[in-house]
Amino acid sequence: MGIPSERARAKSDRPSAETNGSSGKGIPSTAFGSPPRPLVSHHHHRSPPANEMLAASLKPPPFPSTALAPAPATTSFAALRLPRGGRLHLSAAATAESADAAVSQENAASVSAAFDEARLAQFAADWQAVRADKAQGKILTLPVLRSNTGGVILKYSTMQGFVPNPLLSPAHWCKDPKRPIQEVTKDLVGSSISVKVVEANEGEKKLVFSEKDASWSTYASQVKIGDTYDGIVGSVFHYGAFVHLRFPDGNYHLTGLVHISEVSWDLVQDVQDFLSEGDTVKVIVVNVDMEKSRIGLSIRQLEEDPLLETLDKIIPLDPDLSPDAETTSSPAEIELLPGLEGICNELLQEDGITDVKFGRQALEKRVVSQDLELWLSSVPAKDNQYKLLARAGRQVQEVYLTTSLDQEGVKKAVQRVLGRVP
Repeated sequence: MGIPSERARAKSDRPSAETNGSSGKGIPSTAFGSPPRPLVSHHHHRSPPANEMLAASLKPPPFPSTALAPAPATTSFAALRLPRGGRLHLSAAATAESADAAVSQENAASVSAAFDEARLAQFAADWQAVRADKAQGKILTLPVLRSNTGGVILKYSTMQGFVPNPLLSPAHWCKDPKRPIQEVTKDLVGSSISVKVVEANEGEKKLVFSEKDASWSTYASQVKIGDTYDGIVGSVFHYGAFVHLRFPDGNYHLTGLVHISEVSWDLVQDVQDFLSEGDTVKVIVVNVDMEKSRIGLSIRQLEEDPLLETLDKIIPLDPDLSPDAETTSSPAEIELLPGLEGICNELLQEDGITDVKFGRQALEKRVVSQDLELWLSSVPAKDNQYKLLARAGRQVQEVYLTTSLDQEGVKKAVQRVLGRVP
């Protein structure tokens, strides 16, 4: 039943000689032909056992071509290794690319390091050069890169330096005093200005220039005591006002200080009551300090000095002709200013002063000083007699000194007395 046995299949395949009564015993297996061969094997094998043939009959038919046959074990093994070989090859390529990238990075790092080293060397050389320029007081012409609210930034070789607004030349602002300095500095961008190095601190990376210092070096030698200038008032403080001086070329190159004591012959308690920023004034040079780069100016000395006048103008012989005095009195009617008598007694203690007498007295329309002050008349001495003016508030008093001292000696004597008397 079912599947015929091997013996039955062999019997049905016997040649006709068997059907003629010949016995099948002892017939060699070759009588039935060669045993089946594996399609993919090139070697001869014995006939497989029946159970193997049964198993083979249950399997799918073999592939008709060795080209489509499954790859032998060795081929499968090779197929498994090729991808690995491919991956190894790709890995090697990636490694090569990584190596190239590493080399490129290393080269870039080397180039960057060389660049940084060269840049640091240049910086060091620039700092050395700028220190030398400062020591030599060299005037440099440098381009303005940009401006900000505090000043302008200049280019010095590979570095940048700063010029604060107070160290800029007054020539820029004086072109239009009503214009804010921050707007003025914007116009300087792209131009070049002459400056000197005033601070070069490599440790703090601080480089400061001054245009005013360069202007001082160029123009200060032209300024002499007694010279008069037209000026524009700059900053005003409680101690005085800074005035920018106009030079013959029309530019305002230098700045001087009008001390509060040189603002007016009148009593000055607040400079801003007399001067404001942007005012135009006429000044005279009273001092030039080349070492400290300072110019002392005066406004009042260009006015008629009442403290060196004679009473012939303040209190003329004919009181009706006096524009400044309200009343006059004779020496007999004089009521001395408080403290004047004590000062006169001290004057008599000075060597060279032999006599002190009082002259005329009057009231002025303006207040020169609230405190008692003594002023020496500019009139030359006559018969060894000098004339002083004692003033307090609106009162003016003549005082005559008989002395062997000259004018300078009288000044010093008066100064010593005023220093002793409270």
